[in-house]
Amino acid sequence: MLQLKTHFERISLEIVKTIVEEQIRRETAIEPDQGIKKRTLEDLFGAQEQSMVRSRTFSQAEVEAMVNPRNKKSNDIPEKKRGFSAQAFLDSAGVERRIKEFKGLEVVYSQGDAAKSVMYLREGGVKLSVLSEAGKEAVVAILGPGDFFGEGCLAGQSVRMGTATAVVPSTVLVIEKSEMFRVLHEQHDLSDRFISFMLVRNIRIEEDLIDQLFNSSEKRLARTLLLLARYGKEDKPHGVLPKVSQETLAEMIGTTRSRVNFFMNKFRKLGFIKYNGGIEINTSLLSVVLHD
Repeated sequence: MLQLKTHFERISLEIVKTIVEEQIRRETAIEPDQGIKKRTLEDLFGAQEQSMVRSRTFSQAEVEAMVNPRNKKSNDIPEKKRGFSAQAFLDSAGVERRIKEFKGLEVVYSQGDAAKSVMYLREGGVKLSVLSEAGKEAVVAILGPGDFFGEGCLAGQSVRMGTATAVVPSTVLVIEKSEMFRVLHEQHDLSDRFISFMLVRNIRIEEDLIDQLFNSSEKRLARTLLLLARYGKEDKPHGVLPKVSQETLAEMIGTTRSRVNFFMNKFRKLGFIKYNGGIEINTSLLSVVLHD
């Protein structure tokens, strides 16, 4: 599981660097006699990382401590270019894309398929998983509206490294690799947002690794439930968990279904969660994560 997350972390950085290198090339190619100061890859990459940190805003300081073990104070700085809507841009007529509808549990793409496009989740939820040669499945992430996936093709992947499955009825925008490169190079607002997304995902993977190494299965489950409910996301409803099975939760945190069932019952008895046609998450669940 740790090796898989490290692999995805490396791919994320490769994609970001590919886009940033192209931005540097385009910038330094314009009016070279005007004395424009050239920026190094490290300069621009560092600037984009700071932009990413600004975009990681949380409505509760405790949630920040929960999702970020290194305690970044990102909620003190407003998000850069908050007015730009990636979905509105991708929905516009200027971007060549296909809109596909998927039923719950329908496969979006399978491990080993040709990697020729990038996906943007407009509605619903998608599970990313990897299957080992022994037949064991590891869940890498559960994605929600506004997330990109399948971006490995931008870093040179010729085949899909994992499987994407809709966990609920979902709407996905499919953008061919060449078209995605074009809009990222021509539309700097979208490029900035995409780089920020990739950097946020990279930090999330690092935090998942820390969580796996140092926290108990109970804490890992509590943190995963809060993240799935998108606590701290100001533009998302709080406390509502997307449809996800206990088997999937067990695969995400690296434990057994029986342990997940035990802790879910414990959380319910303590009032941390409530079953009401779905799973409602109470903010008091933070006490499990923050308790030493």
